[in-house]
Amino acid sequence: MRPYELSLAAAADAIRARRVSPVELVDSVLDRIEQVEPHLRAYVTVTAERARRSAREAEREAAAGRFRSPLHGIPVGLKDLIDVAGTATTASSRVRAGHRAETDSAVAARLTAAGAVLVGKTHTHEFAYGLTTPQTHNAWDRDRVAGGSSGGSAVAVAAGTATFALGTDTGGSIRVPAALNGVVGLKPTYGLVPRHGVTSLSWSLDHVGPITRTVEDAALVLPVLTGHAPGDPAGLPNHRPPSEGDLSGLRIGVPRNYYFDRVGPDVEAAVRRAIDRLEALGARLVEVEIPMTRYIQAIQWGLMVPEATAYHEKALRDTAGLYAADVRILLEAGALMTAGDYLRAQRARTLMRQAWARMLQEVDVIAAPAVPATAVRAGEDSLTWPDGTVESVSDAYVRLSAPANITGVPSLSLPVGRDRQGMPIGMQLLGRPFGEASLLRVGHAYERTEPARELAPAV
Repeated sequence: MRPYELSLAAAADAIRARRVSPVELVDSVLDRIEQVEPHLRAYVTVTAERARRSAREAEREAAAGRFRSPLHGIPVGLKDLIDVAGTATTASSRVRAGHRAETDSAVAARLTAAGAVLVGKTHTHEFAYGLTTPQTHNAWDRDRVAGGSSGGSAVAVAAGTATFALGTDTGGSIRVPAALNGVVGLKPTYGLVPRHGVTSLSWSLDHVGPITRTVEDAALVLPVLTGHAPGDPAGLPNHRPPSEGDLSGLRIGVPRNYYFDRVGPDVEAAVRRAIDRLEALGARLVEVEIPMTRYIQAIQWGLMVPEATAYHEKALRDTAGLYAADVRILLEAGALMTAGDYLRAQRARTLMRQAWARMLQEVDVIAAPAVPATAVRAGEDSLTWPDGTVESVSDAYVRLSAPANITGVPSLSLPVGRDRQGMPIGMQLLGRPFGEASLLRVGHAYERTEPARELAPAV
């Protein structure tokens, strides 16, 4: 096995045991980038020289017996909304031409302190305002969308051009591309990971989280990212990694409504098989009713659209022509929404949070599809369901992920199979606020019953 093929956990063990050096691992990942990046376009920029310098420093520390964390010497890609001092934060937009970040974001600083090695900044749908990341190709089929908005991060992890990556998630932007590319994506509880120094799409919905090859890897990254950060009013105290164990006594909620409505047959079959596997591992399945489903789309858009327009107000006035058409239209539409519309969305969100809190008293974790369909072909704008309903691709991809952003609860997407065309299918686990340990426990228990996942061929 070549070093770039190692999971984070395996690479960390190999570095600590001196079987692989950080220099060997980083060089292997950079070689992989050179091989497949022309086909995938996961990266805005590759920071090869910086990475090699950091790898040499990590190797010197390892030789002296100093290991900063499990991330010591591990290559990471950062979504290009995340500031790194001296490096452009382009948000994959012409609006940011010539930009350079003056300071590190909170998460970038924590990763550096933990010994992680930045190999590059990954593509996003422009300013994270979309669900496809059109400039990036799916790691399993270049004719299909990567998912978004953290498409570059998910493709990089799936293809072995980063051992792990960070993304952001406002309506599913970590979990959607993770599901479509067959990797793991964790949207933590709102506020658990600091967002200081991360370009905002919608301040009350934005989250930062890891994209990894395995649930075990996500559990290694999360403790490095969490905790209070000056300048981030939503920052919260430190988070501890999950404990190991089987699922005996754990209550898994299985939605009787919403999450299995208008879902592709291959997706539903794979997720239900995975839920049955959880039951075989000792969990007790409990049917649950998802509350206030008719309001989900209205609340998501009622919050996100005006907040995004407010963030871009000056740039939209000065440089509207530099935005891609799809993003500019959404930003201009936000100016038409009234304060009353926004306040009604916030009030409805409060009610939804309360209703979800009551529902989550009945179960420990909810299991459901991450997205209703696998990756569509590039340029495909809509999906037609068996009942004749026509749904835009963006609405379809955000539909099952938005509730966790509105309520702020943690959500984990992990691979649970493939459709008939060989494209990855993801299952979503949702839990109580600050219940990441339960999600990771369940996901890891399922993962241990599956054969090791291979990287996408990518070429």
